[in-house]
Amino acid sequence: MGINRREFLRISGIASLWGLGGRAAFEILKPGVLEAQTREPLSKAKKWAMVIDTRKFKGEEDFQRCVDACIKAHNIPKVTNVRQEIKWIWKEQYENAFPDDQNQFLPEGMEHKPFLVLCNHCTNPPCVRVCPTQATFKRPDGIVMMDYHRCIGCRFCMAGCPYGSRSFNWRDPRKFIKENTNLEYPTRSKGVVEKCNFCEERIAKGLYPACVEASNGAMAFGDLDNPNSEVRKLLKENYSIRRKPSLGTQPNIYYLV
Repeated sequence: MGINRREFLRISGIASLWGLGGRAAFEILKPGVLEAQTREPLSKAKKWAMVIDTRKFKGEEDFQRCVDACIKAHNIPKVTNVRQEIKWIWKEQYENAFPDDQNQFLPEGMEHKPFLVLCNHCTNPPCVRVCPTQATFKRPDGIVMMDYHRCIGCRFCMAGCPYGSRSFNWRDPRKFIKENTNLEYPTRSKGVVEKCNFCEERIAKGLYPACVEASNGAMAFGDLDNPNSEVRKLLKENYSIRRKPSLGTQPNIYYLV
C-alpha cells in the first residue's frame, strides 16, 4: 500500500531527526513515550496507587487513547444507551469529578477541562462493606476487586460507591463486543456489576495498567508505600488533589493539577 507525500515527508523527517540525535528528537515529537517505555517492570507492592498528570492531557486524542486501551484489554461492551453503558474509565468535567471543591475563582483552564475518572481503589472502600456476598473485596495490596461469579446483582455496591465507578450489566454484554476481543480476559454476563480492576491481570505479569501504558507518560502507577516509587516521587514534587477526600474513603487515584 502506498503513502502520500505528506506521510512520506513525516517519516523522512523522523528518520532524519533520529540520525541527528535520536532520543531528544523523538521526545520532541512524542513527549513521554520513551520515558514510559523505559519504566522498570512492576513487582509486588504493599499499596498500589495511580497518579494522573492532568497537565499532560492536551486534547481529545490523549483521553481517548487511554479509554480505548482499557476497552480493548477488558472486553468492555460499547452499549449505545447511556443509561445502560458500561464504564471503567471515562471523562468528567471538573465540577462533576470534584463536586466538593467548588471555587468561583477557579482557573479557566481547569474549570472547563475534562478529567479521567475510574474506580479509586479506596483505602476504606464503602462498596466492600455493603456487599452481602463478598463479591467485591479488597486485596492486601489495596486493589478493590470484583468476583463476577459471586455477584448476585443486588447493586448495593453501586449505591455504596460515592464516585459512580461501577456499572451494571442490564443486558448481555457479549452482544456489544463486536471487535478486538481479548481472549485472555473473561467476558461478563447479564446481571452482574463490573468496574476497573487496576489491570490486576497485567500487574501479575509485571506489566503496567493498559491506560498507563497508552498515556504517553501522563499517568504513573506504583507502590504508594515505597518512598522510591514513581508515584511517590511525583506526589512529593507536585501538588495533587483527590476526589471527595472529605468522605474518608482515602482514594488511591491522585491528580496533578
